[in-house]
Amino acid sequence: MVYFFMLALRFRDRLLMKIPRYIKKDILDYFSSKSKSKSKKNKIIILYGARQVGKSTLVGEILAKLSLKVLKINADEVKYREVLASQDLKKLTSLVKGYEFLFIDEAQRVENIGINLKILIDNFKDLKIIVTGSSALELANKVKEPLTGRTITYKLFPISFLELGKKYSDFELVDTLEERLRFGSYPEIFQYETDLERKDYLTELAEAYLYKDIFDLTDIRHTARLKDLLKLLAFQIGSEVSLTELGQQLSMSKDTVNNYISLLEQAFVLFRLSGFSKNLRKEVTKMDKIYFYDLGIRNILIDNLKPIKDRDDVGKLFENFLITERLKLNSYKKAYASSYFWRIYTGAELDYVEEKEMLLYGYEFKYSKTKASVPKSWIETYKADYKLISKENFLDFIK
Repeated sequence: MVYFFMLALRFRDRLLMKIPRYIKKDILDYFSSKSKSKSKKNKIIILYGARQVGKSTLVGEILAKLSLKVLKINADEVKYREVLASQDLKKLTSLVKGYEFLFIDEAQRVENIGINLKILIDNFKDLKIIVTGSSALELANKVKEPLTGRTITYKLFPISFLELGKKYSDFELVDTLEERLRFGSYPEIFQYETDLERKDYLTELAEAYLYKDIFDLTDIRHTARLKDLLKLLAFQIGSEVSLTELGQQLSMSKDTVNNYISLLEQAFVLFRLSGFSKNLRKEVTKMDKIYFYDLGIRNILIDNLKPIKDRDDVGKLFENFLITERLKLNSYKKAYASSYFWRIYTGAELDYVEEKEMLLYGYEFKYSKTKASVPKSWIETYKADYKLISKENFLDFIK
């Protein structure tokens, strides 16, 4: 008993140490190697991710490794936004002249950021540039066309098990699963020792940052309804969602509900999973499932941070966790795959399906079970791979 108590303390102390971000090496290698190869075309690194996932911290660690003169700009400051939105080469030159590296944080707040970045990179061939955006709402639209062929894009998520696996043993990872299912994986959550501290942090995160970009960058009139929608979606993770029914509950049109969900997707709060089909008449594909990028956010929205043993939604939490971790893994590893769920009208279903390199892989998620029968319809129709993922073998699926 004493041994396991000491082990838990040691694991907690190690969690408080810095967790290496997986994409750090890729970005650092790009900037380091560029200085040695003049033949490489200079490109802007764009780093997307929700607020508080560690974008600024990551860039700071990268800059600390480079011996360059750096101009750091927080685009929340009006004085910088005016210059960066000017489309005036003289003003932009006065800002960056003499610097070797330009870092713009919260770049989505700059009007016409893409055009101005194009002016900079076209006129300062050796200037290295990295920009971060806590929302794709504006940044994605504003940089896509002006900077075609001039960018390399990364997404940063809450801490992944892929990243934790670089620092901790499999035993330790399994041991922390329940904590991740309850409190999520935002970087700051790892420094707190008590449930009350974690709850306070998640409450602040949800209230202060979750909707910030959506409200700042759009003209949403019904802010309360957006929050109510998010709460309803939090109760329905792992289930097919009817936009019509949600609209009726919130006194909104189906199209408005769809638009609000799209905004929440672009702000990296949640994502949709569509039904897989090869146009077979028996397959259900009309409604999507909704999942959250972070379970701590999901749980605080419904005010349920109870221990796993006291919950009735463990299966849904486990499913959301595995799908989110799989998406992180595929994104960081650049393993390009299409993700779906699968269900037919007779009731047979799979929680998760991946289509990769013309091959199909089906997965069923069961928190406790170690055995489950593969749906006969899946095997007969697709003759595709199938695997049960449980608490016993989940690390192989996400790490």
